Amino acid sequence: MSGARHALIVCLVAPLAACGGAERTAAPKTAATVQLPPANPVAASKMVQGVQAAKDGQRDRAADLLREALQLDPNLWEARYDLGAVLASTGDLAGAEEQLALAAKTSPGVQGIAVALAEVRRRRGEQRLAAEGLADFVHDQPNDVDARLLYVATLRDSGQIDKAIEQAREVLVRKPSDASALAELSLSHLAKGEKEAAALLAKQAIDVSPNSAVAHRATGLIDLANGDDAEAFAEFRKAAQADPHDTTSRLNMGVVLLRAGAYAKAEEQYRELLHVAPEDTQGLVGLAAALRGGGDAEHPKKLEEARQVLEKVLAADPHETNAEFNLGVLLADFLKRPADAAPLFKRFLSDAAGDDPLRPEAERFVSAAVANAPPPAPAPTASPTHAGAPTGSTKK
Repeated sequence: MSGARHALIVCLVAPLAACGGAERTAAPKTAATVQLPPANPVAASKMVQGVQAAKDGQRDRAADLLREALQLDPNLWEARYDLGAVLASTGDLAGAEEQLALAAKTSPGVQGIAVALAEVRRRRGEQRLAAEGLADFVHDQPNDVDARLLYVATLRDSGQIDKAIEQAREVLVRKPSDASALAELSLSHLAKGEKEAAALLAKQAIDVSPNSAVAHRATGLIDLANGDDAEAFAEFRKAAQADPHDTTSRLNMGVVLLRAGAYAKAEEQYRELLHVAPEDTQGLVGLAAALRGGGDAEHPKKLEEARQVLEKVLAADPHETNAEFNLGVLLADFLKRPADAAPLFKRFLSDAAGDDPLRPEAERFVSAAVANAPPPAPAPTASPTHAGAPTGSTKK
């Protein structure tokens, strides 16, 4: 490797698809040749070994080898990308974000890094930060449709609806009648409360691509907004049938079932999701919510499994706010251990965004613990929120 640095990218299993998806991530596209010093050949060899270990399912060994490669050559951005993907696949989203952010700094303009970093930030609930990270890339690479579609989703999720609509239309200029772009535009209009426009766009997406998972998801979300949970569930199921790896649809199916109090069926959906993506954080939190809903004094094993699942999430990412809140509720209200719950709620209040809708309930639990009083019961509608709200995705 001499002259312009050789971009040695070996594709590995990296479940970084939007909103809980579990697709293979393609090798990053490089916008332009990145001028860096020649790679350390020993470091490159370690990186190749690490990627192979990841392919073989040896993720701990893969992470160790990739870290060794980076100790030998800190500028080996390919190894940082691969390490970020490995860490994300284990649920260590904080570690993944750190490595991918460093990779982006070392080698800006690489599509795979920009997209992977945004996906990890979305999974951590950092929607605005995800959008900000994609803004420069999309500006510099205006014809990169995949990155722009993800940008639309991050703008929508962060409340920047008008900008999301503008960017979705930019995709359609470059790729007319694209089902994913139509679905994203539909969801953006839905976020503005424009249900008729949203429904029309979702129908166009299905007409263009009847087996598009994202189009059926958009239709399901419109049905939810209209109060028709049964039709929404049917659309989410169509999406899951269209794409067996579509974890987002199973997340949404689980949320609908939780809303209906069908905890056993919700548990089934989340377990099917986790069969596809074992480390999916939203799926694990959803499973814990279903187990908690189905557990009681006569079924303590479900409550214990819920505790173990949430502790697993927090072991991988100590600042995962949904897991912090859920475990706090489980300990305080179901296992009757308010003293153990109070630190979790304090952590949640430290980590959660200022406008997080669960903050008032967490503050009530903390106040009750300080006053040495029994903690208040969760609001009747709390369970679906704990497991995550239904969501869309750019994934086809």
